[in-house]
Amino acid sequence: MDRGLALLLAGLLGLLPPGHGEQGRAQPLQVEPPEPAVAVALGASLQLTCRLPCAGRAAAVQWRGLDTSLGAVQSDAGCSVLTVRNASLSAAGTRVCVGSCGGLTFQHTVRLLVFAFPDQLTVSPAALGPADPEVACTAHRVTPADPSALSFSLLLGGRELEGAEALDLEVEVEEDESQEDDDMLFRVTERWRLPPLGTPAPPALHCQATMRLPGLELSHRRAIPASNPAGDQLSAALWTSSAVLGLLLLALPTYRLWKRCRHLAEDGAHPPASLRLLPQVSAWAGLRGTDQVGSSPS
Repeated sequence: MDRGLALLLAGLLGLLPPGHGEQGRAQPLQVEPPEPAVAVALGASLQLTCRLPCAGRAAAVQWRGLDTSLGAVQSDAGCSVLTVRNASLSAAGTRVCVGSCGGLTFQHTVRLLVFAFPDQLTVSPAALGPADPEVACTAHRVTPADPSALSFSLLLGGRELEGAEALDLEVEVEEDESQEDDDMLFRVTERWRLPPLGTPAPPALHCQATMRLPGLELSHRRAIPASNPAGDQLSAALWTSSAVLGLLLLALPTYRLWKRCRHLAEDGAHPPASLRLLPQVSAWAGLRGTDQVGSSPS
C-alpha cells in the first residue's frame, strides 16, 4: 500500500498520533483556518492551507481525502493549499493534511461542512388579526435541516414571546428544478399557538430563524405585523370622503360648461332682433336697385 494512503487511513482511524516518530512532541502543522470543522456556504469557495516548518530540509506536505471531491490541491515544499470552488453538498466531508519532515510524520484533520441558509423566510398569516390563534414561520432552501443546526424563535420586542407554545416542526424537500440532483435542500416550518396578546395588540411579532454551525451563527428575521381594524375603517372612510369631494369638485365645472353650451344653443335657435331684420333690409335694397319700388304721382 502507498505510504501516504496508509498514513491517511491511520490518521482517520485515530491510529496516527501527533508527531508520529517522536514521542511527546507537539504537532507542528500550521493549518489555516485552524478549527477542526469549517463551514462554507453552498456555491461559495474556500481555501485550506497547511504548512510544515522543517529546519534544514524541505518538508513534504499534502492534502488528502478518501472521496473524489477532494478539491484542487497545489503543493510546494513545506506547504499545501486545498481550494474548494463553487461548493456543492457533495464537497462536505473530511480532509487530512499529512506532512513529513525527516523521519517525523504529522497529520491534521479538518471536517468540511456545506450549508445553505438564504434570507427567504415567509410567515403565515401575513398580518396578525384578533382571530388568529396560530402563526407559522418557514425557511426555504436550507440545509442542514437538523434542529441542532436550524432553530426558530418567535419574538416580541427583541425577546422571545412568553407563553407561545411550539406545536410542530415540518421538514419537506424543496421542489426546485434549478438545483442540482446532489444538492438536496429543505423547506422547514415551525408553528406556534399564541398566548393572549392584550389590548391593544403589539404592533408586530417577529419570526427569527438561526443557523448554528461550528464557528458560524447566522440569523434572519421576518415581521408579522398586527392588523388594525379601526385603522382599516378609518382608511376606508377617508377614501370615501376623498372620492365624494373629488366628484363635487368635478361637478361644478361640468355644470358651468353645460350651462354655457345651453345658452349658445338657445342663441343659435333664436337670434337677436337686430339680426332678424337683416334679411328684410337686404330685400328692400334690392328692390330699389331694380326700380321696382313705386313712386308718388307727380
